[in-house]
Amino acid sequence: MKDGKNPDPNTIHPIAGYESEIYVKPTVTNPNIIVGEFTYIADRDFESHVTHLYDWNGDRLIIGKFCQIASGVEFVMNGANHQMNAVTTFPFYTLEGWNALPPAKSDLPLKGDTVIGNDVWIGQNAVILPGVHIGDGAIIGANATVASDIPPYTVSAGNPARIIHKRFDDELIDLLEKFKWWDKPIEEINALIPILTNSDLEMVRKEINNLL
Repeated sequence: MKDGKNPDPNTIHPIAGYESEIYVKPTVTNPNIIVGEFTYIADRDFESHVTHLYDWNGDRLIIGKFCQIASGVEFVMNGANHQMNAVTTFPFYTLEGWNALPPAKSDLPLKGDTVIGNDVWIGQNAVILPGVHIGDGAIIGANATVASDIPPYTVSAGNPARIIHKRFDDELIDLLEKFKWWDKPIEEINALIPILTNSDLEMVRKEINNLL
């Protein structure tokens, strides 16, 4: 408890008196956007950062818990894709006056759901392209364009985004993936903060091993 308050995943403004950072989940209205508790964005609105999400494509944006999304991030969904296996990529069927039927879904480069894991940090102005899966604990650098899957607990940057390095060794990554601290009750997470924020990774490794 801080300042006499417990963390509340249903509050919109988690910083008193500051409206330019919000918890995303309680603000989402689109049923095809699914966001976990305590994920925040450095903005007053989230859904404007999700573009080309159309019901007829059937894709979803799924984001885990405790993600940190900087300002200017864009999630580009499958509706942005044009037919690429024909002579022209021009979408006649979407525009008035053209005698064109929509292409079959099998003729469109639809890539399925976009899935962001838990405790992912996405840097300012990054672009996440359709169908990408980003693993738990990953860090996406500012201005990155993520066009392919990013493994858990890696740092990626660039256009297209490429893995720069793993954040931890494989043993610790495996422990963290098993531990899933983000799924624990608020009271337990509060008690775990000294471990979760400790830079002595050998101590962290021992403590998590003891708790598994």
